[in-house]
Amino acid sequence: MALLKINLNDPLMKAIKAVNSIGGKSLTDEDLKKQRSAMELAGKLAAPTGGVTVEAFTTGDISCEWVKPDLAHNPQYIILYAHGGGYTCGGLGYARILAAKLAVSTGFSVVSFEYRLAPEYQYPAPLEDAMKVWSYLMDKGYGAKQVIFAGDSAGGNLVLCMTRKLLVEKQLTPRCMMLFSPWTDMTATASSYEACKEKDPILTKDYVLGVREAYIGKDANPADEIYSPLNGSFVGFPPTYIMVGKNEILLDDSISLQKKMHKAGCNAVIDIEKDGWHVYQQMPLPLANRAMKRLSDYLSNLIYM
Repeated sequence: MALLKINLNDPLMKAIKAVNSIGGKSLTDEDLKKQRSAMELAGKLAAPTGGVTVEAFTTGDISCEWVKPDLAHNPQYIILYAHGGGYTCGGLGYARILAAKLAVSTGFSVVSFEYRLAPEYQYPAPLEDAMKVWSYLMDKGYGAKQVIFAGDSAGGNLVLCMTRKLLVEKQLTPRCMMLFSPWTDMTATASSYEACKEKDPILTKDYVLGVREAYIGKDANPADEIYSPLNGSFVGFPPTYIMVGKNEILLDDSISLQKKMHKAGCNAVIDIEKDGWHVYQQMPLPLANRAMKRLSDYLSNLIYM
């Protein structure tokens, strides 16, 4: 089986696994402490240190970073990136893993940000923070079509919710979206939860249920489109590139998303990595490098062709 090639004892893999394996009916303070510590460690282990310049800034009370490639291709475009972590953990150090990879592979500057985390801050706090960063970029003079949304896992959920909010408010939407293993359906009822539960080296259903409760609360309806964008309309959504691993329990979240987007007339492409797992692009592996190259090629063809 392909997953046997993964070194589960690799320090980075262990750290990422630690972030995503804690769960149950609710997260304890000790769970959160372990999650957040593991995510900080993952950022230190995996964030690329070459090929980019990192500049910290704030907008309001939101801490952000510009991650600028040393070899910039086109400064008029920028990527707004939302990190994953189940809405319960993650910060700029962890976000820098994919932010730097995106900057190097695409040649575009990337803006990442620290949105407020659950359970201290539940929905819609992260969405409010994300919209403030979007407004900051608009105020800086970027046009909506110069901005590319990117997000992994819960960050993928966040940028999908951002796009729907922009459409509902009759605002312009970004040029396109790039999603890594997006969390699109909070009901956790898709068949891949069962089909992939023994193959997924990162996620568990207990973890998903635990962070869901932390984020939306016990009494909220997880099927509501404000939490599960899969259940809403995709009319008017921008072109979208979806990357997912064949061995993860969120596989159907991506497959169903691509099908619904396509049905709504959206140009949605899905890239299923047969040897991949949840957000495998974070790892310093040839598999991840090839994925970033495919993503860069898609983006170049979309923008320049």
